Amino acid sequence: MPEFFYADPFPLNGDTTEYKLLTKDYVSTVPFGDKEILKVEPEGLTFLAEKAMEDVSFYLRTAHLTKVRKILDDPEATPNDRFVAMALLKNAVIAADKQLPSCQDTGTGIVMAKKGEYVITGGNDSEALSRGIYNTYVNRNLRYSQVVPLTMYDEVNSGSNLPAQIDIYSTPGDKYSFLFLAKGGGSANKTYLFQETKALLNPASLEKFITEKVSNLGTAACPPYHIAVVIGGTSAEANLKTVKLASAGYLDHLPTKGDKFGSAFRDVELEEKMLLAAQKSGIGAQFGGKYLAHDFKVIRLPRHGASCPVGLGVSCSADRNIKAKITKDGIFLEKLEYDPSKFLPTIDDVDTNTESVHINLNQPMPEILKVLTQYPVKTRVMLSGRLVVARDIAHAKLKEKLDKGEPLPDYFKNHPVYYAGPAKTPEGMPSGSFGPTTAGRMDSYVPLFQEKGYSMISLAKGNRSKVVTDSCKKNGGFYLGSIGGPAALLAKENIKKVEVLDFPELGMEAVWSIDVENFPAFIVVDDKGNDFFQMLN
Repeated sequence: MPEFFYADPFPLNGDTTEYKLLTKDYVSTVPFGDKEILKVEPEGLTFLAEKAMEDVSFYLRTAHLTKVRKILDDPEATPNDRFVAMALLKNAVIAADKQLPSCQDTGTGIVMAKKGEYVITGGNDSEALSRGIYNTYVNRNLRYSQVVPLTMYDEVNSGSNLPAQIDIYSTPGDKYSFLFLAKGGGSANKTYLFQETKALLNPASLEKFITEKVSNLGTAACPPYHIAVVIGGTSAEANLKTVKLASAGYLDHLPTKGDKFGSAFRDVELEEKMLLAAQKSGIGAQFGGKYLAHDFKVIRLPRHGASCPVGLGVSCSADRNIKAKITKDGIFLEKLEYDPSKFLPTIDDVDTNTESVHINLNQPMPEILKVLTQYPVKTRVMLSGRLVVARDIAHAKLKEKLDKGEPLPDYFKNHPVYYAGPAKTPEGMPSGSFGPTTAGRMDSYVPLFQEKGYSMISLAKGNRSKVVTDSCKKNGGFYLGSIGGPAALLAKENIKKVEVLDFPELGMEAVWSIDVENFPAFIVVDDKGNDFFQMLN
């Protein structure tokens, strides 16, 4: 008969996180036999959740910003790598003023907590944490992104960014520890599960597999990424949970070797190989170069002999993760970087090759197209003038008009279309954080609209499918790529006026009109059938 064993499935070797004390309120201890119980008032959980979601919406970790700055100092980084890195650092500085969040997609509120067996709260912890998340989203200039189903097909925005995702686990001890995340839709959509077999578990096959999957990630989730790959898992759900925790840096201190008890471990040698492969892909920090990824985590888990799940996920340039803990000494929150300006170089351009083509958008569409057709893909452009903003729901409503035989509004023909949705506008500012959304979600609409003369120029983030390239070649259209990530920077420096143009009942999903000045973008797909990302292959 085999011997019984139990081991911590995720043995983290210490916690090097630097915490700050928020308060000693809401916390006390009470005797329980020969033990001491940590008592936490539900109001303390609400207080902590509010502060955590506030900090993570406006600040980033020092380690993350250090890696962004490293791009500027790397002689192997391309000018486009440096251009994106500089924009992200400037964005962090603006966001740290706590008016404009670092990304317009202020995310789904997610809490992963471990509650010690000697911790009592006397209430519904999920409700108390949800209250804190609610407070942050309604009182700050964030965005409500959660839609709730009324029927299988009908949805409405919840109007508060609730519900949140809250997972609480029971653990030994008298400490309550937390990981708070604000997970945007773009990076969440780059989470994948592949059901593989034992045949994958050899160096040649596994390295080839990971390299191919990473190359297919694209740029829609705003690189440079923190990439996580997890091999194995007692279930598909366990695998993907590990992917999310690894991408958030929560599992950095796992051991680097396996054991007979099935404990998770990191393969640091494979991590180095896969990071090098990502660098060699040529995709770079969105528009070509070395920095598709800042780092790479590869974690191995036990598995059922007939199953080999492999998970892949990323944390994007808005690396919004923050740890917290409650002990008998008080309520503590991870210290993020409150002065990101120290990462900015003294010379602004830092060899970012600032040559750009300036384009006036306040002229007839045929004239704008005549300018764009003179330049190859990868050309950097600076846009000034009027943009129309529309994304998923607005596109669906416009298609309904075409399906009924009705023409589309002239604004969809006369102006480039920016795929985006703003956060709330701070008082006294022309715009809230207003960065691009993922272009690929609108791919199916492009051929239908362009053949009728609409949406001839689109502007968003990430790569697009062949149907868009073919449509642009057939109809004389263009797709321009905007930098994903610096939403606060765009709001403060490039967007001068914002107003609702159509469908006001849709909130941030309405059709907007925005006036921009020197709005940076790149020609990604042209009217000759060239696609920058396909040229990398």
